[in-house]
This record gives sequence, C-alpha cells and structure tokens, in this order.
Amino acid sequence: MAKATPTKRPEPVLEIKGLSVTLPEGADREFAIQDISFTVGSGEIVCVVGESGSGKSVTAHTVMGLIPRKDLKPVAGEAVLNGEDLLVKSEAELRKLRGERMAMIFQEPMTALNPVMKVGDQIGEMLEIHTGMSGSERDARILEVMTDVNLPEPKKLFDTYPHQLSGGQRQRIMIAMALALEPGLLIADEPTTALDVTTQAQILVLIKDIQVRHGTGVLFITHDFGVVAEIADHVVVMQHGLVVEQGPAAQILGKPSHPYTQMLISSVPSLIPPDRPEPEVKETALQVHNLDKTYGDGGFFKKGRQVKAAQGVELVIHRGETLGVVGESGSGKSTVARCIVRLIDPTGGEIMISGQNIAGLAEKALRPYRRDVQIVFQDPYRSLNPRRTVGQSIVEGPMNFGLSHSDAVDRARELMRVVGLSPDALERFPHQFSGGQRQRICIARALAMEPKVLIADEAVSALDVSVQAQVLELLDDVRKRFDLAMLFITHDLRVAAQICDRIMVMQNGIVVEHGLTAQVYANPGHSYTEALLSAAPGRHTEFAKLA
Repeated sequence: MAKATPTKRPEPVLEIKGLSVTLPEGADREFAIQDISFTVGSGEIVCVVGESGSGKSVTAHTVMGLIPRKDLKPVAGEAVLNGEDLLVKSEAELRKLRGERMAMIFQEPMTALNPVMKVGDQIGEMLEIHTGMSGSERDARILEVMTDVNLPEPKKLFDTYPHQLSGGQRQRIMIAMALALEPGLLIADEPTTALDVTTQAQILVLIKDIQVRHGTGVLFITHDFGVVAEIADHVVVMQHGLVVEQGPAAQILGKPSHPYTQMLISSVPSLIPPDRPEPEVKETALQVHNLDKTYGDGGFFKKGRQVKAAQGVELVIHRGETLGVVGESGSGKSTVARCIVRLIDPTGGEIMISGQNIAGLAEKALRPYRRDVQIVFQDPYRSLNPRRTVGQSIVEGPMNFGLSHSDAVDRARELMRVVGLSPDALERFPHQFSGGQRQRICIARALAMEPKVLIADEAVSALDVSVQAQVLELLDDVRKRFDLAMLFITHDLRVAAQICDRIMVMQNGIVVEHGLTAQVYANPGHSYTEALLSAAPGRHTEFAKLA
C-alpha cells in the first residue's frame, strides 16, 4: 500500500526559532523555555499543550512582548512575525503591532476587561489607538465585530459593563477586541478553561469559524485534550520548557511517540463510564428533601428581584457511593453544596444528617454536625491559609472538637501518607507545594474530621490532566477506605463519567434528570442532558492509551 503524502503546511505567520528565555536566579531550572522551535501557518490552529510550568504561557507572552524583562529574559533565538523578529522590537513598535498584526485572548475575561468601562468603548479604544477612523466609523466597526462573534443584540450590549454579561459573552467581547483590526496572528491562552461545556463548545466553533473565514493563524494554549481534538491542525507538546514532540493533531492524539505525551494523553478521562457494579445500598449518609434557595435584592426605593437558585431539590447518598452533580454555571450545583454544608442558609426544605434535619439549626445547635460534612473547594491556592503550616491547618478542626494536640498530629501524619505526601511536610507552608499537592492537603484536612459525607466542589477542574487523574484516583480510594458518601460537583462530563456511581443533572436550579451514570450517558432522558453530552469537546476522538 502506498504511503500517504503528508499534507503541506501553509505559509507561516509566526516562526519561533531556537527560542530560549532564562528564569531568575534561584529558580528550579535555568530556562523558562529552551531552544524551542515551531511555526503557526496562515489559517492554521496550532495547539500548545503541557502541564503547568511547561513554558506554554511564557512562549505566548514572549511573542506578544508581555514578559517582564527583569525576571524573564530572551537570550537566544527568534520570534518572527511575517518576516520581522519581534525580539528586537522596541516597546513602542510592539505596542503598534499588538492589535494590528497580532492579538491575544486571555484566560479570565473578567480580569482582562476594564470593569468600569463599557464593553463597546473598550473595543472602540483599540480602533481609536490604531486607526484614523471617525467616531461613526468606529461605532459601525464595533457593531460589525460584535455581530461577527455571535453576540446577541450588539446595539444593546454596546453600553453594558463586563459584570452585566455572562462568562461566555465576556469571552466573546475579548475575541471581538482581538479581531477588530483583523490581525494575522491570534494567540489564545486557555480561553475556554473557566467556561461551561456548552459555552466552551460555542467559543471553539467561533474560533474555528474565524480562522477559516479570515485566514488567521491561531496559537491556542490549553491543557484540555478534548479541546485539542476538537480544533487543532497541529500540536506542540511542551515539558519543563522544552518541546518534546510536535506533529499533526491526528498523529499526536492517536500515536504519540514521546513517553510524556503518551502519559498526558492516557490521563484524559474517557466519556464512556467504566463498568461499575451497582453500589450496595448501605446506611443513608445524607438525604435532602425539597431543598429551596432563593436570593433576593432590592430595598426601600427599588423593587426586589428574586432568583431561585435551587428549587425542590431531592437527593440521597448512601455510605460508600458517589453522586455526581453536573450542569452549567448558574444551574444550582454549588448552591446545593453550600446549603448542605450550611455555608449558606437554605430558604426551605430538609437536610438530614445522622437523623437530624440541620437545615434550620442555629449555629450553636449546628456545631456538632459540622464535622459530619466536609468540603474540598475548587481552588487549592485559596483554600489554605498562607500564614499557617499545612500541619496547623489539618489539626485545627479535630482539636476544635476535643482531640488532643498529640493525637491530632498523629492523625495528620497518617492522613498525609493516605493522600500520598510525606508526613515530614507538615511543617511546610502552602506556597511550598504544587497545586496538585495542595489539593491533596485539602483532602487530608477534610478527612481529619472523620466525616460521613465529603463534598468535592469542582475539586479537580483547576488541575493539569495528569494531576487530575491522580487526585481522582485518590478521591475514589479514600471513598472506599473510609466508606464515605461523596457528592461530586463538576462541569466536566469526562470526569463525572469515571468517578460517579449516579448522576444528577441540574438546570436553572431544578434537577432535570437523575440515574445511574452509565444509563444516563448511554440514554439521556432529557434534552438538556443530551445537549451537555453532545457539547463535550473531543467526544468522537479515541485517545491513545498506555499499554
């Protein structure tokens, strides 16, 4: 059989040649990126993947001229945009190139947009700086690019502020700003990480559409291999500042050659639930009946507006099983979790723990039951007190409930072993650990209270795919070891498929579907569940697995 002729790549918009950037003295390695080379062609999407610290964002910021030169210094190589080396440009020259010839979409639009400036004016500012357009011409162009990124009713949105828009709409505004001057190179740094699966799917379709219609070269940075499978033409894999492998997307995803790439791709959770025996019905650990939570605003001179964040929620979790709660932002997932933990007060309904309805208990009466329900939050960087050692954070809860200091320390040391960390690390501070290690410490802190129910609220969404796989394995292990009931909240349907015995789907504060995970995924009974599953990126891709 004749060997297939490789597809010729398009003319490059960006050429990175032997680029090296040094880190400050005392860092864990000499180079942030070292001798890296790859190209981005016209009308091509190149995805750069790798774990945190691999050098992905440093590469992007170096191209844009946004790295702090005092700390990170390019010492070798070139970054060539349409024949011009960006590394030798002055700040004034780079400022002119940004927007006109290259543009960047950042990960978190809420921090990238000016909160006190209307979004139409923010797009217009780009046009005012870089063009000689009149005011009416600018307004027309703003409405044109807002329409181009599929924003509803651009004329109305023109005069809104960022906080008045949804996350997906804010990200579309960022894309509109980036495309206002039709640059040849678009750099997208994790632009879909914080978005729901359905919004993420819309943004990916939009970027793909823009790339085709405008012939834009896109450098897309991500750690989500589902996203890579959905949009990439070419993939660059980075580890510790080095490019370890690159090639066409189908080749990298289907037949990776480097052990690091193989490890990353094999860590991608499958959208097909594994064969899990139906959980044995044990003691009921948590029962929620007709739970409501309504938020209201208003005052003396303003009519109140009510938002029903949770309506008539029913759930039961037995010891030793995991119930997953999935849905988009605003669906009520985290509201339900916070009501159960009593971080917020429910408006109505019952929350039964150990035969006691804790929904309406005052703080003093509630205190004995707090140890029974523990929560692990999404962001391990904000979950621990930076001024306390991790040992102090772990022993604090048990000691508050009467355990002696020596017994609490013994328990902490044992739990550090359970979560795969050295007991000797109890004397260290949170900043001395990686994100994955911090999340393990948060799990140890929750387990120190010997709870009956463990709530994981997006506990792995901020982690790299390989670290995510390790933490998921740990959560499943501690559930079995301590016979815990686990409420697992996530918007990642791949993660939910792998760890949950049962799935509960929420939309607009209402449970629209509930059942065994394998059954719900195979035959969704509600159109919303079907829409969520069909929006999962890379759902039709078979990722290579380690033998």
